[in-house]
Amino acid sequence: MRKLIIWNLMTLDGYFEGRTPWDLGFHELVWGDELRDYSLEIGRQADLLVFGRMTYEGMAAWWPEATEEAEIKTYMNSIAKIVASRSLEAAEWTNTRIVRDIENELARLKTQEGKDIFVFGSAVLCDSLLKAGLVDEMRICLAPVALGDGNPHFKPAEEQRRFRLIDSRSLKTGGVILRYEPLTAR
Repeated sequence: MRKLIIWNLMTLDGYFEGRTPWDLGFHELVWGDELRDYSLEIGRQADLLVFGRMTYEGMAAWWPEATEEAEIKTYMNSIAKIVASRSLEAAEWTNTRIVRDIENELARLKTQEGKDIFVFGSAVLCDSLLKAGLVDEMRICLAPVALGDGNPHFKPAEEQRRFRLIDSRSLKTGGVILRYEPLTAR
């Protein structure tokens, strides 16, 4: 059975993006050889990436023409991808398909043989997947900065969500990779 894993970078005060869309300058604070190697490790663990529409549009604009990180560019462009969207008409990025009913599709895909499924970015999608109990693991790289404002990774919820720490790894850059298991995954 495949696992559904959320992977994101986040500030100490909980933002995965700054005040404007794609304000990701804080990523530079934690980027280095260790996080590059970890990203390549994720590429070997996964055979499917999932994005919400906004994250998909940014990734699809960046990775096909990226001039840096050739190995990461190769796996980002070659791996199978799903964009969860009710409004997108076409997905132009290589190996991408649009899924309108993402929760049912991911529940189905999790029962199949294969490598893990990763969700990158996509805080609104992550929120709905957590509420649906579909997430098996959360991986968050905490950047050692407080932005003071931005787009929060965790959206307001009516009830508390609990997690169990699986692993933690500190980086030379000052970042910390945290791996958690939601206590409500199905």
